[in-house]
Amino acid sequence: MVLPAPVLSPTPPPRGRSLLGRLLVVGLVLGVGGVGLAVLADLTTPTRDSRPETPITAAPVRPGSVIPGDAGVVPDQPAPQGSPGRDALTEWATRLSSTVDVPARALRAYALADLAMRQERPRCRLSWATVAGIGRIESNHGRYGGATLTDEGRPSKPIIGIPLDGGPNVRAIPDSDGGQLDGDTTWDRAVGPLQFIPGTWKRYAADGNGDGRADPQQIDDAAVTAARYLCSANRDLGEAKGWWAAVFAYNNSTEYGQKVFGLADTYARRSLGR
Repeated sequence: MVLPAPVLSPTPPPRGRSLLGRLLVVGLVLGVGGVGLAVLADLTTPTRDSRPETPITAAPVRPGSVIPGDAGVVPDQPAPQGSPGRDALTEWATRLSSTVDVPARALRAYALADLAMRQERPRCRLSWATVAGIGRIESNHGRYGGATLTDEGRPSKPIIGIPLDGGPNVRAIPDSDGGQLDGDTTWDRAVGPLQFIPGTWKRYAADGNGDGRADPQQIDDAAVTAARYLCSANRDLGEAKGWWAAVFAYNNSTEYGQKVFGLADTYARRSLGR
C-alpha cells in the first residue's frame, strides 16, 4: 500500500496485515516508510478463487545488494484505444501470460507502465516485472477475494481496503476525499489493484488507458500511477540502491522487498525462457 509521501518516512508508520490469506506475524507496518502488506476488506461477500493461491517466498537477498534480472524489452507503444484488432502489446501479454502465470490483462497493464516510464522518466529504468511483483502482492493481479479483471481492466467488484481508523496495527488517516474513491467519508481506505491511499492517488494519478479519466480501480491507470510513484524522487531502478528505495517507498519492509524481488526476478527469467 502506498501512503501520501514520496520518500521514506523517518518514523515508523502504520502497521497492518497481509492480503489474500497470507497472514503475517503482527509487527508488519503498512505504507510508505512502513512494513506490511496492503490491508483489504471486501465490501461484498467474497467468492473463493477456484485455483489455490501459490505462496509467495521472500528471496534470500540482502536489500540494496542486487536488482532482479533483466526482463527484456516489451513491444512498442500499443495502438490507440478503440483501434481494430489486437496490438503488439496485447499479443505479447497473451503469449506470455501462461508462462509467467499472470493474467494477460494485468500483464499488458504492467508492460504499459514500463513503456510509459520509458517516455516520461527514461532514467528510471523501471521494468514491467517489478510492477508485476507489486501487483501480485497487493491484489493478486486484481483477483483479490475472487474478483476477475474485465476486458476493460477493472476488477469485477471494487477492491477496497479496511478503514484506516487507528485500530490495532493500523495507522489513523481521516477521510481526505469525501469518500469519492473509497466510499468512506470518515476514514481513508486503500483502493484498487495497486492499493493506493486517496491522497497518494491524487498526487500521482495517471490516465493509463487514455479514456480521459484516472481511475484507481482500472489496472492500466493504477499500474502507470504505481510506476510514477516508484520512479519519483529521481530514482534509478536499474541499480540496486534505487530499486530497493523504490520498493521500500511502496512498503518499507525487508520481507516485502524480498518478496517483490523474488517475484520480479521469476517473471523476468520466465519471460526470457530462463
